[in-house]
Amino acid sequence: MGIEFEWDGGSFRPVRRHDERGVNMVLIRHKRQPLTPEQIARLQKVANVPDEEIDFSDIPPISAEMLRPAVRGRFYRPLKQQVTVRFDADVIDWFKRKAKDGKGYQTDINRALREYIAAHDKKAG
Repeated sequence: MGIEFEWDGGSFRPVRRHDERGVNMVLIRHKRQPLTPEQIARLQKVANVPDEEIDFSDIPPISAEMLRPAVRGRFYRPLKQQVTVRFDADVIDWFKRKAKDGKGYQTDINRALREYIAAHDKKAG
């Protein structure tokens, strides 16, 4: 049986539970304690420090080499919208053949359209 931990104000205490299907689960519940006036004052003080006064000397500089393997938008998940679009049969067949086991072809079509848009935005802009 899973163990659920609840905050009792001073420590976490385990509570044994399972979900409605009888599946064991482990959860940790934590009620966020309200900030004290001292904590609020410290946060306000830090928020009011001008950028010029922040000491970055202990942060190593980032080189172009360090950024080379970076990928922009890797974890970005745009909102999907279901639509009905008619493509020529040979176009769909081509994408399905290129996709692994015919799966993911819609993602490939989306990627191709996105690349097309990016290329044409650069030309227009």
